[in-house]
Amino acid sequence: MVQGTTTARELARRSQAAVAAKDRDAWLSLFASDAVLQDPIGPSPLDPLGAGHRGRDAIAAFYDNVIAPPERITFEIERSYQCGDEVADVGVIRTTLAGGQHVAVVRGVYTYRSNGAGQLAALRAFWEFDAVELTSA
Repeated sequence: MVQGTTTARELARRSQAAVAAKDRDAWLSLFASDAVLQDPIGPSPLDPLGAGHRGRDAIAAFYDNVIAPPERITFEIERSYQCGDEVADVGVIRTTLAGGQHVAVVRGVYTYRSNGAGQLAALRAFWEFDAVELTSA
């Protein structure tokens, strides 16, 4: 990482802040035009083929379908490991579902890779869809 450039950890924190603030434009601006988002990695109801969401249009659709509908999303990062142009965050994402009565608790490892030019080249989330905890708000 060149001194003075935005680190992957800084990009991760900006991503998390934009999601928590429900700031679609700020979140989308963090991604390079050829970025890939895999959340979670592999096939799931959010990505049936498991190929990820590639490019800004696909990432914008992910935002509209997954991030926008819940009432609130918060991040609790327990540990963070910066290595070169990547960071791995270990923690919990709590999503208050529409209606505000239930919270989906997702424990995982969330990785962010910088393209070296101040944008995200990749956001990958390691979590198990079947292990999501649904609790009362």
